[in-house]
This record gives sequence, structure tokens and C-alpha cells, in this order.
Amino acid sequence: MTTSQTILSEQDSGVLTLTLNRPDKLNSFNEEMHLALRAEIERAHNDADIRAVLITGAGRGFCAGQDLGDRDPRKGGPKPDLGHTIETFYNPLLRKIRALNKPVVCAVNGVAAGAGANIAFACDIVLAAKSAKFIQAFSKIGLIPDAGGSWSLARILGEPRAKALTMTAEPLMADTAADWGLIWKAIDDDALMDEARTLAAKLAAGPTVGLGLTKVLIQEAATNDLDTHLDRERDCQRKAGYSDDYAEGVAAFLEKRAPGFKGK
Repeated sequence: MTTSQTILSEQDSGVLTLTLNRPDKLNSFNEEMHLALRAEIERAHNDADIRAVLITGAGRGFCAGQDLGDRDPRKGGPKPDLGHTIETFYNPLLRKIRALNKPVVCAVNGVAAGAGANIAFACDIVLAAKSAKFIQAFSKIGLIPDAGGSWSLARILGEPRAKALTMTAEPLMADTAADWGLIWKAIDDDALMDEARTLAAKLAAGPTVGLGLTKVLIQEAATNDLDTHLDRERDCQRKAGYSDDYAEGVAAFLEKRAPGFKGK
């Protein structure tokens, strides 16, 4: 468990709740917060008692992306190697979230800008407060969308909307993001965390072997041809069918009772 106060972690009933905790900086990333969040995602990979992850932010924002305070060009010195920042911090985090064979829910409680928005889009199910907005702020400072943004936006929204959002940096409100299929739901602000916690708990109590395999298959679908994907479905269904969760699900159905899944 991380000891950094930049990420607050709480584990209960199979759900690991991670709260980005630099509210005075709109939870923008510095190196400490990067490392702390990655450590918690790694813990979720390795701890069988963690069956779902919920990510949210403290204060009035979800995440404003990278903290630019340490990158002030007015201070002089060499120009920053932003490719090194991406390779060292953002890319490993995104890969770990996508590779986690457990559901990851994101509750966007306020503004999600730059990499903050794109980290949310890397999660499996995104809920957002109706007051929340997503901003591809990169063009405002002469950068390209990173943290997977140019990939996820183009894939989910198509080129026209992806190009417009990233080139104009125009805010996208939660209701519109839901209507466009970029997130799952826009929720009344005062109900967001209750609904997110309920959803995460439901997923954690579910057949997480099958849920993890479902996540993998859906992520692979866009790059697989049909024949390849049918074979992948066969292989994953075989693995799911060997699980104790499947046996319990069938037994519960036949016995007309609620199943008690264990994630095995």
C-alpha cells in the first residue's frame, strides 16, 4: 500500500477505491502522484482480494492533467523531454489500467483536462457528474493529446469529432459526452459517488473471471479480424467455463438463488 498522500486508497468488500488527492492543484500529476497511482494499480493486479477498482478525485476537480508548475520556461534551463515523461509515467500507467483483468470504474467528479480526461477514458466504465467537463487542453500549449487520447477519441468518436475536440480544446460537458458514447452515464452531482460505489461493489461481487475476459475481448475487437476474434472468443469462453464462477452461476440459476461468486 502506498504511503503517499497524493493518492488515497481504501479497500472494502473487494473494491479498491483510489482518490487523486492534490485538490489545491485540481489533482494534476506530479512525479509522486504518478508513482503512487501506478503502485496501487500494480497492487490491484497482484491482490486476489481486490476484485474491482474505483478511481475518483478529491475536491472540485477530477484531474487537470500534468502539473506544469515544474515546467515553467521562464526559469531557463534545457527544454523538457516530454517524450521521456510519457514513456516513464503516462504510458506505463495506461497500459496497467488497460491490462488489469478486473473492472475499473472511474467517477469523474469535476473537470477532467488533458491527460486527466484521457486516463478516465482508459477505464472500463466512466460515470461523470453532470457539472463535469472534459477538455483536451493540449492545443492551448502547443502539444498533442497524449495518455492515449488521440487513440481513444478517434476510436470512440471517429475522426471529425476527435479532431475538433483536440484542435479547439472546446470543453465537452458530461451530458454530451454520454450522448456521444464517450462515457457510460452523466449523473446528478450529489448522486455520483453513491452510484459509482454501488456499481463498483456490484462488479466486485460478480464473476470477475468472466468480466476480466470480457474486458480483454472488447479491447481486442477493434484490431482483430472476425476469424481471429472468433478464435479468441472460443479460447476465452473455454477459460471462463473452467472457472468456479461458472459452476456457481449455473448452480445458482438451477437452484433459483443468488450466486456467490469468488472470482476464481
